[in-house]
Amino acid sequence: MEAPGQAGSARNGGEGYRFGPFVVDSSAYTLTRDGEPQALEPKAFAVLLHLLGHAGELVRHDELLDAVWGHRHVTPGVLTRAVAQLRHVLEDDSHRPQYIQTQHGLGYRFIGEPKSWPLVEKNAAHESGATAAEAAATEPLAPLATGDTHRAAAVDIPAPLPAPATRAKVSRWLPVWMVAASLVIAIAWSLFTADRQPRVQPGDASIAVLPFVSLSDDRKDSYFAEGLAVELHDALAGVPGLKVASCRVASACGTRGADVRRIGKLLGVATVLDADVRREGQRVRINARLSDTRTGYTVWSGSYERELKGVFALQREIANEVVRSLPGINSASTEALARRLEPTHNVAAYDAYLKGVQQLQGRQDGAAAIGFFSEALAADSNFARAQAGICRAEIIAFEFAHDPAAYARAETACGRAAEMDPKLREVSLALGDLHQARGEPAQALTYFRQALEDKALAPDAYLGMARAEAAQEHNDVALDYFERARELRPGHAGTYRSLGFHHYVRGDLPKAIATYRVATQLEPNDEETWASYGGLCLLHGDTACANDAFMRSLALKPSSAVLINLGAMRFDEGAYDESVRMFRRAAELDPSDHRAWGNLGDALSAMPTTKEQAREPYERAARLAQQYVDIKAGDAHALGVLAWYRANLGQEREARALIARAESLKDEPGEVAFWGAQTLALLGDREQALTRIDRALAAGITRARIGASPVLRPLLGEAGGMTASKTK
Repeated sequence: MEAPGQAGSARNGGEGYRFGPFVVDSSAYTLTRDGEPQALEPKAFAVLLHLLGHAGELVRHDELLDAVWGHRHVTPGVLTRAVAQLRHVLEDDSHRPQYIQTQHGLGYRFIGEPKSWPLVEKNAAHESGATAAEAAATEPLAPLATGDTHRAAAVDIPAPLPAPATRAKVSRWLPVWMVAASLVIAIAWSLFTADRQPRVQPGDASIAVLPFVSLSDDRKDSYFAEGLAVELHDALAGVPGLKVASCRVASACGTRGADVRRIGKLLGVATVLDADVRREGQRVRINARLSDTRTGYTVWSGSYERELKGVFALQREIANEVVRSLPGINSASTEALARRLEPTHNVAAYDAYLKGVQQLQGRQDGAAAIGFFSEALAADSNFARAQAGICRAEIIAFEFAHDPAAYARAETACGRAAEMDPKLREVSLALGDLHQARGEPAQALTYFRQALEDKALAPDAYLGMARAEAAQEHNDVALDYFERARELRPGHAGTYRSLGFHHYVRGDLPKAIATYRVATQLEPNDEETWASYGGLCLLHGDTACANDAFMRSLALKPSSAVLINLGAMRFDEGAYDESVRMFRRAAELDPSDHRAWGNLGDALSAMPTTKEQAREPYERAARLAQQYVDIKAGDAHALGVLAWYRANLGQEREARALIARAESLKDEPGEVAFWGAQTLALLGDREQALTRIDRALAAGITRARIGASPVLRPLLGEAGGMTASKTK
């Protein structure tokens, strides 16, 4: 991995800088504020170094792109995103900058007064060869910047939860069977579980599997190296008595050549497996190494070159060598390894399967994943794990995009996988998710417990059990299962997303925001995580944080989620025509999600010139939302939103019944009150609308958000009472 901060090295190599409360160590690649480390992506850090090295001078866009990215064959948006992150961390207002000034159309200028000095000592992270991302990963995360520019100890503030509106969309989907983990951010986790156990110490029979490096000339072959690492991780995780961790993001723990002693401390393991993979035509070469994390010495290494059709035997060989090299592991487990590492005898099917796994793990494209899994099944019609992969992708479509038709497709796919292999625990896990999605937590627990029989699936099974227990108000049990999942798969972003959504639904928005922020640090290239994080910031009234997160998400990949959230912000600002464009685009990207259509109806109805056009989007939104709640009847938020759609369609009786159903449930009280207030105000029930506004304010919904609603704005002056001062 390239080291950041090379930009301007002739001027800043070996120097440190101090400006305001900030200190930059260009040798150790660290940024601190009043002695507190700040999390910063490597490219953003490199931009900062270059600007500091040319303080007071205008640095043009092309110069920064050349210096930091090495060429100009990248979109200018990457530079805009890096500067936005710098401003967020430095709390620098682009309109009234203290540090970074924008020269529109030209470039940027550092206008602070940095004091530089030669660096005499390097910090421990630099001495160990850690890169900027590696060093930042070992430090506590920076506190969340709030809208009033104060640094907040966000997770310790007790506040009721305003759950996401239709417009502010937060992902409740968690990827299933994500077998590779990232780094441990132990201090960040302690924000949420301060009374829980300290970081685990390395055990003798423990191993971390790093991402394998692809040396193939074709960059598209990365899926093959990544997939082999995932498969070996899963196989080793099934060995009795062996603790297995992994690092999904190479920038977090590094890959081949990383400091294994540091990784051992981060992940609490005694050994590390890394490898490089080269595939040329029908031949594959793998160089693998097992290292001792206490000494850094190599325990075992091997180089293999085979025909591609021998890849299954090659994987078994490497896994067996690893097992034989670890103390206290029964060699009889090698038979189980062999079964796990050859899910099909067809190499073409296996190749397509690995492509599908990459799409699911990276949450890149569910439709593409289904295409690859279908291709695998075409090559081997009995490939049960490929069939289970289709089930997984369909569950994601239902849970994340609220696509009702995906639920039926998931049921069918899971049933076929179970017929192919009744003992396949990936199917048990999927069935658990299906029942959980339908609001049947007791049945879901039965399947999640079955999934625990496959140790490779245990982290996801515990996450499923946590969600099922939380749905039954067993919150202490749920938190225990979250912790078990974290211990088995340290630093995994999906665990933090799951926990963040738990806090969000339970009423603690500050904890939800802080937890999602950890997820963005663990997976900085996941656009959906940034979109959800921005949606939470928006609900909290922190528009600067929200806008920054949305811009990051858009720079990575335009998605329905981020367009819905960004459109919500524009709607609240009164820019209805702009929000209409964003909601239309969101509906084009994901026409099965009722929220995009409902938001479009809201924006159209807010303008007199387009009000008559709102009925069709509302009708479509109501139809899709009804199909969704027919499956998931316990989703209080969806019921409240559907009531709003019905009211806009003139269906008063149905709307009132839906409000009553939503209010009978315990989840998302702020959101239910907000949508109930809008619905009742639209129906002309002023007194009941005021009652719901008071409930919404008491539950943490901001006055600014309520005032942004055209139907609630006239009532806001009469509502709030004692709660108003708490939510301004």
